[in-house]
Amino acid sequence: MYPKLVTYLCFMLMQQLRAFGYALNGIGLFFWKERHAKIHAVAALFIIILSFYLNITSSEWLWVLLCITLVIVSEMINTAIERLCNKLTIELDPDIKIIKDVSAGFVLISSLFAVAVAAIIFSRYLL
Repeated sequence: MYPKLVTYLCFMLMQQLRAFGYALNGIGLFFWKERHAKIHAVAALFIIILSFYLNITSSEWLWVLLCITLVIVSEMINTAIERLCNKLTIELDPDIKIIKDVSAGFVLISSLFAVAVAAIIFSRYLL
């Protein structure tokens, strides 16, 4: 009985590792192929360097990292939705336009939130 359990657990572990590899591949492709991803990465790096330089508090770090994650994940979701929509039809479709616009709006809202948080955090250090 135990050899079957060990075999099953090894199989499950391999599946999880494979899935983790697919996820890392997706992140890599996102940053390699998408122009907006590169822009967000540079902005995130700038904010991280500025945060270290200004020696922000632990709670401020949490907000900064939350905003960076929110914006990048929003852009990843937007990219996935746009690419899927592009595969569905090459013709102009009003429903596809709405889907893409709403998806882009999601990125805009998360980016505006990040800018507001940055203004609140960094204003006390820079002004």
